[in-house]
Amino acid sequence: MTWTTAEILYLAGIIGVAVFAASGALAAARKRLDILGFILFGTVTGIGGGTLRDLILDVDVFWVSDVLYLQVCIVASVLTFFIAPHFLSRKKFFLWMDAAGLALFSVLGTAKAYSLGVDPLVAITMGTITPTFGSVIRDILLDQEPVLLGGEVYVTVAIIGAVSYLALLNITQEATLSSLLAILIAFLIRAGAIVFDWRLPKFSK
Repeated sequence: MTWTTAEILYLAGIIGVAVFAASGALAAARKRLDILGFILFGTVTGIGGGTLRDLILDVDVFWVSDVLYLQVCIVASVLTFFIAPHFLSRKKFFLWMDAAGLALFSVLGTAKAYSLGVDPLVAITMGTITPTFGSVIRDILLDQEPVLLGGEVYVTVAIIGAVSYLALLNITQEATLSSLLAILIAFLIRAGAIVFDWRLPKFSK
């Protein structure tokens, strides 16, 4: 069976939603919320950024036109409710889940926007919004510092993932290969930030 580029990107999108939903649900676990809290934060994290992207691009919101995304958020959140006790003791598991979602959505958000014919800069902006906006909502609702305001390399990773995709697409003319390589690049950089505590220089007077 040969998969088309569209089918591969669709599957990657489903996986990305599941991963981000699980990361949102894990955040709910750290606050010891009930199962409805898990579903709420899993769903907000899983589809929040993509929702804003589609509203800005004035296209059908992806989970409204394809309810499978919403179903995946709910299932991933419920599963996380039951397996979370096995992972909460591993302090960085949440970070790794978030890193995977960040890498996936930065590239997929860029790819979707660029496929609509927008300017590359707009596509990069959408690739930055897609993986970060849901996390911002999650952190604000949980009354914790948004990850974007922390000192870790985060938004930078989304931008690198987006730029890498467009650069690779221009070189290879192969959307699937460009997506996979860009996702890998973004994930490795975020992994480096987690392991080696990479940070950008802060403003100083």
